Amino acid sequence: MTTVPAEPRFDVRRTLAEKPALVLTFVFVALFVATDIVNRVQSSEAFITRTQVSTTFLYAAILGLIAAGQTLVMLTGGVDLSVATTATASAFMISSFARDGTVVAILVALGVGLGIGLINGTGVAIFRVNALIMTLGVSTVTLGALTVYSQKRFLAQAPDFVVTLGSERFLKYIPYDLLVWAPIAALIILGLRYSGFGRMIYAVGDNPVATRLAGVRNWQVLLTVYALCVLLSAAAGILLVGFNNAADLQIAAPFLLPSVAAVVIGGTSIFGGVGGYAGTILGALILTLLDSLLTILDASQAVRQILYGLIVLVLAAIYARAAASD
Repeated sequence: MTTVPAEPRFDVRRTLAEKPALVLTFVFVALFVATDIVNRVQSSEAFITRTQVSTTFLYAAILGLIAAGQTLVMLTGGVDLSVATTATASAFMISSFARDGTVVAILVALGVGLGIGLINGTGVAIFRVNALIMTLGVSTVTLGALTVYSQKRFLAQAPDFVVTLGSERFLKYIPYDLLVWAPIAALIILGLRYSGFGRMIYAVGDNPVATRLAGVRNWQVLLTVYALCVLLSAAAGILLVGFNNAADLQIAAPFLLPSVAAVVIGGTSIFGGVGGYAGTILGALILTLLDSLLTILDASQAVRQILYGLIVLVLAAIYARAAASD
């Protein structure tokens, strides 16, 4: 008597872990449809339009850039809590040096971001301070310095070029900020997949002891990753002040938890060594849509923070259990 093998049962948890892009694309489309339905009920207007799709990508670019750096850090097994404060500092520099010229303002903003990143990287990579403690401490110091700075320095409106880059579109529907986000996204995706440095990031996150014994200078990898992370956050801050056309101490604060959530949604392990930026892009788009839905429902900022925290906890548990069952 022959035994008919049982058909493999569909496992959502394993599918999410093995094919996150496929699942996340479905979630993105489903969320878009759900938001359209809710918007029609609330205001009798369609949400799925070319203008709204354009707006979604316009908003997502800022979160996508902050989450890009967070992805690199989380691939090494860390988390950077200074990304939002760095974006705020970058926005302040743009407003502070606007009268000195757009190029000068952008260079100063990126320079401040790079400086914060090097401080983070030095603490984590060379002095081996816990990443959470180091980046939280640097974030707190930076926010305090910005508070003092804002009381003594006049903050002007952002330069026209920055406003155009952060808030306007060309060919009617294409956001200018995609000209920043798209090349950076392609460079990160290809770099992680095909470059030697990308492979070292995965290796350090997966097994730092083995990489050190193999002759890899882990501290150099970590220093570079933390510097890049905050540099990307500074770039996001430039787009953010261009979108708002003004800087304040809370301008980037709402992006901290979503930057972590986007990375976790995209399938990057909080323990390091597994994941990639392609999934993070989908995570950023999903969270941007979710934010639009919550805005339509008139949800408070507190409700949004609770929801983002739950997303991180649930998905982290799903990915961890799927990895443990392999």
